[in-house]
Amino acid sequence: MYEDLRAQAVCAAKEIIEKSGLKKGQILVVGCSTSEILGHSIGTDSSPEAAAAVFDGIFEQAKENGIFLACQCCEHLNRAIITERAAAPGYETVNAVPKPKAGGSFAAAAYTAFEDPVALEEIKADAGLDIGLTFIGMHLKRVAVPVRLENSRIGEAIVTAARVRPKFIGGERACYDGRLL
Repeated sequence: MYEDLRAQAVCAAKEIIEKSGLKKGQILVVGCSTSEILGHSIGTDSSPEAAAAVFDGIFEQAKENGIFLACQCCEHLNRAIITERAAAPGYETVNAVPKPKAGGSFAAAAYTAFEDPVALEEIKADAGLDIGLTFIGMHLKRVAVPVRLENSRIGEAIVTAARVRPKFIGGERACYDGRLL
């Protein structure tokens, strides 16, 4: 089961990195409910094992592409972010260490795996994966644009995704990379 979850996470991460055009040094924010992955209501069945499998798959893809991973904690830690210190120059850190039932299993897995983890109150990411409808939007730069994924489930959890684009100021019609929006 956990190998299947890891493989699904790899596919979703590859897809959002490719479709959002993430470049080396940019940030991918991920919110993840292991309860939802296992088919339960969010916040009711935290699973460190499922979290480790999903985290490993996503982190592998982030590292391969030189992307920083920012992992959203659950509401017990006010949806704080766990990331590498190198991803957060200029951000104010907070004192928090996520645990499976207080911060979330996914964020706890990140805190354990990162070389120099820090907790932040917020971050402004370039793209995001939301596994289990955890609401990552508060951690995306403006303007967020939905990305439809072919790999839209990890376990039983719905996976949604977004990328960001620069704001348009003025004009009736705007163009981004040659495409009308």
